[in-house]
Amino acid sequence: MFGCSTRNLLVYHAVNATLQPIAMTENPENIDLLIEARWIAPIDTDDLLVNHALAVHDGRILAILPAPEARRRYLPAERQTLDQHILIPGLINLHTHAAMSLMRGIADDLPLMEWLQQHIWPAEAAMVSHAFVLDGTRLACAEMLLGGITCFNDMYFFPDAAAQAANDFGMRAVLGVTTIEFPGNYASDADDYIAKGLAAREATAGNPLLSFCLAPHAPYTVTDRSFQRIITLAEQLDLPIHCHIHETRQEIADSVATHGKRPLQRLQELGLIGPGFIGVHAVHLDDSEIAAIATAGSSIAHCPTSNLKLASGFARIAEMHRAGINIGLGTDGAASNNRLDLFGEMRLAALLAKGLSGDASALPALEVLRMATINGARALGLDKITGSLTPGKAADICAVNLGQLQCQPCFDPLSHLVHVAGREQVTDVWVAGRHLVENKTLRAGNEFPLDATTALWQNALEVRSGIQ
Repeated sequence: MFGCSTRNLLVYHAVNATLQPIAMTENPENIDLLIEARWIAPIDTDDLLVNHALAVHDGRILAILPAPEARRRYLPAERQTLDQHILIPGLINLHTHAAMSLMRGIADDLPLMEWLQQHIWPAEAAMVSHAFVLDGTRLACAEMLLGGITCFNDMYFFPDAAAQAANDFGMRAVLGVTTIEFPGNYASDADDYIAKGLAAREATAGNPLLSFCLAPHAPYTVTDRSFQRIITLAEQLDLPIHCHIHETRQEIADSVATHGKRPLQRLQELGLIGPGFIGVHAVHLDDSEIAAIATAGSSIAHCPTSNLKLASGFARIAEMHRAGINIGLGTDGAASNNRLDLFGEMRLAALLAKGLSGDASALPALEVLRMATINGARALGLDKITGSLTPGKAADICAVNLGQLQCQPCFDPLSHLVHVAGREQVTDVWVAGRHLVENKTLRAGNEFPLDATTALWQNALEVRSGIQ
């Protein structure tokens, strides 16, 4: 067995933690699934549970208890023994443009506005359709599930297609009522974008894995009138608002030139900034803006890889964390990352926070894991459903194998999740109790020929958009 240094964690060792059969109680309870693991990290507490089991029934976590006791109490239809693994909540990707997986690697090594205006927006104008979003989101779902991501917050066009793709793979998804002023293949103006997004929300109302947020693209692409309508809808429908903000210095300079104020101040004055607001990137915030976001109870979606790849800058995450801001992690789209990999984002977020703040204690592993799980759920209003391994919540679970040679020795499993392991160590994933990844193999979505479909879209993009 592996060593385990607890640092500041409370660790509970099961008595008689043997894998040998133990006599059951007289009337054991029938359940769907029992997972026995070397470690379980609930995330909503500081505990690291050793040699425990997680009981699942009807898609929800029934109990977490010492493995010997679980074997006495429950009679599972399925049993998983993962004696080299740690169980964590399924990861939550707080910001992505999933369908842009089909644009992975387009126009690399360019700053944001040149990348958008000269390459991405023209490619979207030529190619984006219901079919494009459906196939691109299916590709993204496959990648995310294999990397332990069980829920994603999406901002893109044709949310009905994204909803179908998420449903095809059994993922939990929050889909954006994306709003932008200029016409595209999906809608003619901001009102049309909103109407179509709300229609998609109505069409998926009965699906417990799907929910929606209002997703105005950015202050530089949305007018005051549209923002005011979005605020009204957020209040009426009790939906979060998901918006790019302060991503680049140029964005801020343009806002000052056009509106006489920085973007965040403009959104504050409109009434947008509050507990339901998720600010994406937030790279360039001054002290007063960090304090304002903390006071408002807003959340930040931190996308460190995309921020670096587009040379947008370094978000002041250590200061935001100290201010008490709820911070989640996002990958952004695969076109600007170019991976949908939250293990990579965790490690980079931790290292950047330490390096930029000059404080090696900034963002310890457990806090970074919370950014990738419960904090994202809290930002989306899903923290009573997912984001931690808590009895009563949905069984959204990720199993990570720490028994491989490259993970040895293991003194601190939580630190290993952030600084040693990668998505390649994810072996099994469950969403609402469904076993979607088993032994690194997708069990859902196999009927879709993703390799062939992706090759067709690549050829079409090269021909119609002039991409080389």
